[in-house]
Amino acid sequence: MTTSRGRHYTGLQQIAVIANSGLTFRRTYNAIARTVAKATDMNGCRILLLDSKKEYLTTVGAYGLSDLYIRKGPLDARKSLPEVLAGNIVVVTHAPTDERVQHPEVAKSQNVLFIAGIPVILGEDTIGELRIYSKESRELTEVEKDFLKASANLCAVLLDRAQLAQFRDRIDKSRAKATEVSTPPRIAVNPLKPTEFAHESEAEFAGLLDFYQIEWLYEPRSFPLAWNGAKISQMFTPDFYLPELDMYVELTTMKQDLITLKNRKVRRLREQYPDINIRLLTKKDFMKLLAKYGYGSMGEAKVEGVGRVLYSHTQIQRRVRAIARKISRDYAGERIVVIGVLKGMMCFMSDLMQYISIPVRVDYMDISHYSGDGEVVKITRDLDSPIGGQHVLMVEDIVDTGMTLNYVLAHLAAHKPASLRVCSLLDRKARRLANVKLNYVGFEIPDIFVVGYGLDYKGEYRNLPFIGELRQDWGGHSQARLTA
Repeated sequence: MTTSRGRHYTGLQQIAVIANSGLTFRRTYNAIARTVAKATDMNGCRILLLDSKKEYLTTVGAYGLSDLYIRKGPLDARKSLPEVLAGNIVVVTHAPTDERVQHPEVAKSQNVLFIAGIPVILGEDTIGELRIYSKESRELTEVEKDFLKASANLCAVLLDRAQLAQFRDRIDKSRAKATEVSTPPRIAVNPLKPTEFAHESEAEFAGLLDFYQIEWLYEPRSFPLAWNGAKISQMFTPDFYLPELDMYVELTTMKQDLITLKNRKVRRLREQYPDINIRLLTKKDFMKLLAKYGYGSMGEAKVEGVGRVLYSHTQIQRRVRAIARKISRDYAGERIVVIGVLKGMMCFMSDLMQYISIPVRVDYMDISHYSGDGEVVKITRDLDSPIGGQHVLMVEDIVDTGMTLNYVLAHLAAHKPASLRVCSLLDRKARRLANVKLNYVGFEIPDIFVVGYGLDYKGEYRNLPFIGELRQDWGGHSQARLTA
């Protein structure tokens, strides 16, 4: 036991030295993985980081594991040792038969029997995992658990430090551009991406994915393509995996010999793995792909005037479906009248109706604002059909001050409906003046100007499939929506 404690103490000392060594991100965590494996007498170790949605685990450092094992496929955090997400240490004594192991067949082929997962916790939030592997079935002692928890805590501190460095770098870049615009752009801190790209085109591609809020994993899987007897002689590792599209992407330049070589690998991969969706893309091809899947224009640049994408088309649709399910449950056995105020809610209301599973009748209103001493809000188009005694659902694109909504609700209440509720895609509480109740809300946003998915600026941007923040230096805008 003394020898074991000594190894653990030495291991923690080595991790501290590694933390201050100035190594690159990847090399730092590879070195930590090696130290942890040696200190616990394991065959391998891996450090994994959760993505922003806490759905997938990405390797940031590894030691002692084959490339095939590391790149066997994207790890779903809900299928691969899911108890670790709740902050628990998980021990698997026979990986090939344990249902908590996502790829048991690969564990069997690589002779991995024992796996232990330790949560990497920052504050109260699980941000990743530390995993150790052995070819022998065994148990963890309490001393080993203490060492692994201490190592995971050090990993959390290093990840937090790396994120802070990334944040400061963005601030410096923002200040460097301050002379170009009157107001520095808003800094959106993306989750730390645990990657050192092999080529600048990959970094550019990742930046484009981040702008459109498309989730991505970098080089998450390697596919064996050729064998020499029992040994793998050729493997292919696509550059990116896009979970929302279930698509692997291999990037290429316009250089013909490179295109030919990669086309050959992609063709062979498709032949051997027909269920895998993979695309070989140039930058031009990718812009066309974005347009096809509804993420944005086919232009070479980001949408002019949009500083960042807050919610992608996929995120919006996922949230709209969830709201529709709740509405359908709440009104089960009833018929409802869905009412919208033109024009901003048109995209949201159209999609919402498709997912509601109970009978729905639709009606519309239109209003105008006046700045004189008289009536501030006036209804210019009233309902086509009576709503007395019926269940009414008012659908809004965005609610901020609540003044106009309060006026419209009073007008509808005068018709004596059986019930009256409000569903809004966006809620901007920072501007609230009137005390209005929102029964269903898509997203709560800060006090910023947003466009897209029906929301406009001077009549434009309504047709964008996502919701984005308009740049602060774009036209001196001031968002005062009719649907407030």
